[in-house]
Amino acid sequence: MPLFGNTFSPKKTPPRKSASLSNLHLLDRSTREVELGLEYGIPTMNLAGQSLKFENGQWVAESGNFTGDRREMQRLRKRNQQLEEENNLLRLKVDILLDMLSETTAESHLMEKELEELKTHSRRRK
Repeated sequence: MPLFGNTFSPKKTPPRKSASLSNLHLLDRSTREVELGLEYGIPTMNLAGQSLKFENGQWVAESGNFTGDRREMQRLRKRNQQLEEENNLLRLKVDILLDMLSETTAESHLMEKELEELKTHSRRRK
């Protein structure tokens, strides 16, 4: 018996059973797809009574009742257009303000430089 030996020696765990308990692995591919739900189809959703489906990277409305919703869509498009125009105007204003700020900053730096030159020139005369 060693004085500082390793007294902890865990027992090895028994190997796991490799056989699956499910019989789905015995089925052919088409039956497995039906059983496991691997055939998804086209994604669809229903919003506010309108059925939409996802085709070619975009949500497309399926045939349905759109008579009452056309006015809402036109109103939303008009509001969207107004907001885009307002956004463009605000971007233009920000650009103009940035230009004015940079011009004023440049003039301020020039005036400070001239002031420093005048101070140093007046000190030399004394």
